[in-house]
Amino acid sequence: MKAVWDRGDFFIWLTGAALALSLIMVTGLLGIVLKNGLGYFLPEKVYQYNLNDGRSLFVQEKETEAIPDSSKKSSEERLRIKVKKGNRDIDGTDYIWIDKDSIKSKKDILTVVVIERLEWGNFHGQVQEVNFGDKSPVVGEEKAWSYLNELMPFILGKRKEIHEIEKSDIGKISHKIESIRLHLKKLKLNKNLTKKDQDEADKSLVELRLKNDKFEEDLTSLREQLKGYVLVKVSDKVEQKIQLSQLVRVYRPNTFGFLDQMLFSLSKAREFIFDDPRESNTEGGVFPAIFGTVMMVVVMSLFAAPLGVLAAFYLREYAKPGPFVSIVRIAVNNLAGVPSIVFGVFGVGFFIYILGGSIDQLFFPERLPTPTFGTGGILWASLTLALLTVPVVIVSTEEGLAAVPPGIREASLALGCTKAETIFKAVFPAVMPSILTGLILAMARAAGEVAPLMITGVVKIAPSLPVDAVWPLVHLERKFMHLGFHIYDVGFQSPNVDASRPMVFTTTLLLIGIVILLNIVAVVMRNRLRKKLSAGGF
Repeated sequence: MKAVWDRGDFFIWLTGAALALSLIMVTGLLGIVLKNGLGYFLPEKVYQYNLNDGRSLFVQEKETEAIPDSSKKSSEERLRIKVKKGNRDIDGTDYIWIDKDSIKSKKDILTVVVIERLEWGNFHGQVQEVNFGDKSPVVGEEKAWSYLNELMPFILGKRKEIHEIEKSDIGKISHKIESIRLHLKKLKLNKNLTKKDQDEADKSLVELRLKNDKFEEDLTSLREQLKGYVLVKVSDKVEQKIQLSQLVRVYRPNTFGFLDQMLFSLSKAREFIFDDPRESNTEGGVFPAIFGTVMMVVVMSLFAAPLGVLAAFYLREYAKPGPFVSIVRIAVNNLAGVPSIVFGVFGVGFFIYILGGSIDQLFFPERLPTPTFGTGGILWASLTLALLTVPVVIVSTEEGLAAVPPGIREASLALGCTKAETIFKAVFPAVMPSILTGLILAMARAAGEVAPLMITGVVKIAPSLPVDAVWPLVHLERKFMHLGFHIYDVGFQSPNVDASRPMVFTTTLLLIGIVILLNIVAVVMRNRLRKKLSAGGF
């Protein structure tokens, strides 16, 4: 036994067991996320429950559990089923528990329809009538269903036109009007406002308002074209009119074959990745959050990588060993362990209030008291995370510099190269894989951070992306959405927990996928550099 202990076999088996346990836990976690996340894209059957109390419901079954029985009077286990019945605008709830023994009958009806809407969530029922514009209503279940399917491309197309006019055309006009107002205010502050400037501005404002009125007329016309409703039967006693302008998707899940299910899943996945969120982020897509996350990581990398690399090169190649270098290294190591929220508080105090406030005073006085850079934005959030992750880059780069053989430096200097030439042409290429390793770790951490972002620029809903067609194209002062904060908001701030749960798992799955993708790109680049350096004799 003493020999086994001296050889360290016990510790080898202990570390191996710990590694295996960690892998099992990570695999299990990923399995849970995959199961619940991918299930969001699959169509679910709708059943008609006829209950003992006379009610009739169209529901999608979610989960089954045993009913707790504290009295223990009966040995027979009673079950209850959690169902999504939709139709939240009728009685205020869309998820309920139903005792299994209260179900009189359960039917699988092919004609039941699921209607996805812009507001109030899904609606379950049977289409009875479609009334569109000035045309005669189409009555009858099959006729109305066929007519509604024919109308859906028209409805979606018109709503897309409305969205484009509101966001692009009217948005640009509003931006120009605001720019003119700010220009006049700036001239007035500088006491340079002349009557000519005022007249030119008034003329431009009149032209812009005329254009805006024209777009408003177009919007009114488009909305009139979507006038109508679909009448949906919920039970013999309950019918509901749903406005055509509210429709997002209509389908009969009980008629789906394998190909239909695949096409539906691809449609939901496309919507999830490329569309904007709706219904308090519990439905629709997360494109603004994807864009914000990736852009923030890129901007953070542009600051963290140079800063970390330069600091590491100074400490390893230029600074003389001594108390100062030791203190700096201790400080760097301590920074790596500081809670992220502390960096967030620093970002608010230094970047937003001091730097941002000073920028507003110097360059945007006409916008005050409304802050431009003196409030949270993607620039300040990226800088805050750059400070958070720069110790990782420094440590990784220093380890790479220490691994470069001294002979490379000595040979370069012996050939007559200067210190700078030696570092940039001999040492820097050799240490690039280590720099990329640090950057990979920094990107992975930054993509998953939430606490510092909550106070430096991230929001629940961002009206505009940080990049658009309005000059100067890239708006680093704007607030943004982030997948990590989106998960927190939907999972813990949503008033409808059951409706938001699928979105939590799906967004988590997407965030994991983005982190893995960013890491794969960096790892491939690092491996190519290593092969190139190996071929070059480093």
